Amino acid sequence: MSHRYNHKKIESYWQDHWDKNDVFKSSINTKKKKYYVLEMFPYPSGKIHMGHVRNYALGDVVARYKKMCGFNVLHPMGWDAFGLPAENAAINEKKPPSEWTYKNIATMKIQLKSMGFSLDWSREIATCHPDYYKHEQSFFLDMLDKGLAYKKESLVNWDPIDKTVLANEQVIDGKGWRSGAPIEQKKLSQWFLKTSQYSNELLDCLNKLPNWPEKVKTMQSNWIGKSNGVEIKFNIKNQYNYGFNEINVFTTRPDTIFGATFCAISFDHPLAKKIIENEVMAQKFKEKCEKLNHEKEKIGFKTKLEIEHPLITNKTLPLFIANFVLMDYGSGAIFGCPAHDQRDLDFAKKYHLDVMPVILPKDKKESEFIINNEAFVGEGKLINSSFLNGFTIEEAKRIVIAKITQTKIGKEKTNYKLRDWGLSRQRYWGCPIPVLYREDGEIIPVPKEQLPVTLPNIKEITGSGNILNNLSEWKETHCPKTGMKALRETDTFDTFFESSWYFLRYCNPRHKDAFNNKDINYWLPVDQYIGGIEHAILHLLYSRFFVKALRDMGHLNIEEPFEGLFTQGMVTHKTYRSINNEWLSPGEVVVKNGEYFDKKNNLVQVGKIEKMSKSKKNVIDPSNIVNLYGADTARWFVLSDSPPDRDLEWTESGIAGSFKFINKVWDLANQSLLIKNENIVENKEEKLTTKLEEVINTITKNIEEFHYNKAIANLYEIINTLQKLILNKNITKKTSVDAIKKISLLFQPFIPHLSEELWKLMKGEGLAINQKWPTGKILDKKIHNIAVQINGKTKEIIIFEGETSKEDVMSKIKMNKKIKNAIIDKSIERVIYVPNKIINLVVKK
Repeated sequence: MSHRYNHKKIESYWQDHWDKNDVFKSSINTKKKKYYVLEMFPYPSGKIHMGHVRNYALGDVVARYKKMCGFNVLHPMGWDAFGLPAENAAINEKKPPSEWTYKNIATMKIQLKSMGFSLDWSREIATCHPDYYKHEQSFFLDMLDKGLAYKKESLVNWDPIDKTVLANEQVIDGKGWRSGAPIEQKKLSQWFLKTSQYSNELLDCLNKLPNWPEKVKTMQSNWIGKSNGVEIKFNIKNQYNYGFNEINVFTTRPDTIFGATFCAISFDHPLAKKIIENEVMAQKFKEKCEKLNHEKEKIGFKTKLEIEHPLITNKTLPLFIANFVLMDYGSGAIFGCPAHDQRDLDFAKKYHLDVMPVILPKDKKESEFIINNEAFVGEGKLINSSFLNGFTIEEAKRIVIAKITQTKIGKEKTNYKLRDWGLSRQRYWGCPIPVLYREDGEIIPVPKEQLPVTLPNIKEITGSGNILNNLSEWKETHCPKTGMKALRETDTFDTFFESSWYFLRYCNPRHKDAFNNKDINYWLPVDQYIGGIEHAILHLLYSRFFVKALRDMGHLNIEEPFEGLFTQGMVTHKTYRSINNEWLSPGEVVVKNGEYFDKKNNLVQVGKIEKMSKSKKNVIDPSNIVNLYGADTARWFVLSDSPPDRDLEWTESGIAGSFKFINKVWDLANQSLLIKNENIVENKEEKLTTKLEEVINTITKNIEEFHYNKAIANLYEIINTLQKLILNKNITKKTSVDAIKKISLLFQPFIPHLSEELWKLMKGEGLAINQKWPTGKILDKKIHNIAVQINGKTKEIIIFEGETSKEDVMSKIKMNKKIKNAIIDKSIERVIYVPNKIINLVVKK
């Protein structure tokens, strides 16, 4: 019998066995309760990284555990395969994006399989395959028919590096989410989906998701941005023949209306468009703003118009066209109260406008209160506000809203910040938008029977921008109804369109339709979804909208796609720089006596611990780890070293410690088979049995609550207990083998290869994964560890459940071999008992 744990041979064997026997292949079984566990699917970038390992290891714990608990588990995998990285790589490597993508898929699939994840590969999908994206083209046509999809000219976020439009959600701090380039404003004709139509439902349904992290629900709630306020009519004093008598302003702070010193409108406001048409300086100002990052610099153009204050007779406010006012929010017009809004204050100081304080802090006197460089946004009482003076902010809001509605100069209104989803992207490697532009000006949907509209085959991509626009053979076509000449839409869908419904396709990925009701009604919603919090707004919000839209179009009967959500932390590593200030990978760094050197023995600068990234080269290749230590070692480390929702720092000592533990368990299992009962010095099996019952219950609870690192700590604990018993020869072979069999099942969600090998070694029947999850006894009674002392010295610890009497303890003591030997030929003079804690036997010869 070999005691050496050969991870390569063992892991390969069990992966082949699971694969050949379709152990993780799922199908509808109405006799079982279903459980759909899903991790966010990967982009096929070339190789898996440690973030993938952690993400899919977390999901695998859930999938294996639920399977052993008797659930019918669906745990699929696929590829989010369209997007800019493939296109950019194709340009660099002078090959089609499809070739690059499918090659990467093949590589990453092999790597994922080497990790031993319990995935149903028979359901594999790739979003770049026509059999997948033909269905989303059909969905789009349904949305177009129902008025949920539309086209309009709009000021868009333009990424000058990737040369494509970005949705608001894809602009982070004024920069492109992928390229990092400062975003420009550009006017383009774009396709949109009416996500804003679902604002209220998307917000309200967050309350129906108790198994989502509160931080994610808060992020979505803030992004949807519900605000209750009032829309006020401001009359225009001098109209200049622009054709406008008034503008409507939505505000959530009507209490500050007496502090208004200017009004501003968006470039897209109808009045602004009229002004720009007629004034050269206004046109030049607009052109200047389109080149600026509006998130950073707030500027305005002062028009000739004066706006009448609605509540102060004979007071007028200058009207600006401003780059920070959005047409999509409210009415595209604001009044500025500089004293109590920092943006308004900065703007007022820039253009030398009045600053009128109307809210007095509680600790200030009105004569002493001055606004300098910082707006006051706290609580206080109203001042300089006519009939509102002396009231609190909330009181003033109620009073002024009543006044405005009573005098019919405005009305109460609810607004949302959520904008419609801009779908159009000016790139080749995406799903074609299935519409035609006929020569008579009509926009014609491609008939469904002609779907999919596939991408043209190309041998090589050169340059950037909208490649499809230059492919006349593909672009030029005819209207299927009239025969007129027509042009295809050359924009492609935002890649989030594909990821907004992929979890539905998994239910029956080979069906001729996108899905059928039998599969959907059985598997949906996803019971446990796992992925990064960076997708809290983009992917998760779009997926929720998509399900609601499909429901309203008659495709689905569910309201939410994901019943439970877990967001894992990132995998991090130290960063290193050479003497030339260049990034170094961990493999290029050598540690000597606590200092770091490169391969040429130059001192290395150790930087911050950061998320693993190719750009900073602080990455660890999972394939190397699997080769050196095994998949179970990698899984054990990423699951044990940190709570799953927090960042995990990758360390060599951590992975080495995990490898050592796995080999220790293997060695212990082999030792247990060599136990000879006649060698027992003393039997302490009862302690192990009780401990194991406790551990089973605790591990079960910790898995259910996603406390995987705690569950692993419990497993360390029971292994240490077992090891002491075996080393001290205080356990029988049968008890040891029975314990290891149970422990092997507890290992199954975490380190499944070792689990199966231990189960087989201990002569378990069938596969470990097909066994029932162990259940510990329900320990309703409190456990007491009672110290047994002889003449004040502790000789033994005896375990009791519940309350115990002195008689109960004495009865058990008389059966204990160690105590019996200690008091042989002695008389018990007295017994001192501290209930549930200590029993002291006072003895004499």
